[in-house]
Amino acid sequence: MKGPTNPLVFCLTVLPLLIAGSAAVYWGLGDAPAGYRYAAVLPLAYLTGSIPWGYLLLNWTRGEDVRDYGSGRTGMTNVLRTGGGRMASLVLLLDLSKGVAVVLLARAVLSDTLGEVGAGLLALAGHNWPVFLGFRGGRGVAVGLGGLSIMAPFAAVMGTIVFLPVALMSRYLSLGSITGVVIASGSLLGLSLVGIYPFTYTWYGLIGGAVIIWQHRDNIQRLLQGTEHRLGAPATRIN
Repeated sequence: MKGPTNPLVFCLTVLPLLIAGSAAVYWGLGDAPAGYRYAAVLPLAYLTGSIPWGYLLLNWTRGEDVRDYGSGRTGMTNVLRTGGGRMASLVLLLDLSKGVAVVLLARAVLSDTLGEVGAGLLALAGHNWPVFLGFRGGRGVAVGLGGLSIMAPFAAVMGTIVFLPVALMSRYLSLGSITGVVIASGSLLGLSLVGIYPFTYTWYGLIGGAVIIWQHRDNIQRLLQGTEHRLGAPATRIN
């Protein structure tokens, strides 16, 4: 499946169903056995992560498939190169909100840090391998940061503080993202070891961080070769 044939239809059908499903889980499963709650929350986390905002917005406004340009990814960086700063900012906020929403839902319904970690990782998996786009999505930086900002806000802030100067000074968003992920994951581990955050959260940092860096493997290769695209370079059509 290449993607939703009509973004408007997608937004009028799939999105309301996900919102209604989340509301039903939140209001209706509070006293249900843990197994039922996990069985409801975790698939919702993956499906929420699978909402392809970058694809939907560019297709809706320009009739283009963002995966046909640049890196072929659906995240903020490729949208920035393809659709400009305003659209990229909107995609960034919407992708962040996916991570925030699923962790908050897991916290409210599961009341378990392991459930928060599982929901956050499944949202990350959904963003990177979305069922709605034939499992071809983004790299997961924004979604991962959204989930981390709820679980461990200090670690999220530290990763962001490192990302910004590295990306702006080097003009490599990928280098900033990789460095920020490493710092955020390391900070989360350190803060958990001293008891500021539950140690369970370190699994989110370690697994999620490893997945995001793996998704940047082509960027890492280009950085080593000196051929990585710098900030501001337009995307070229690949199909």
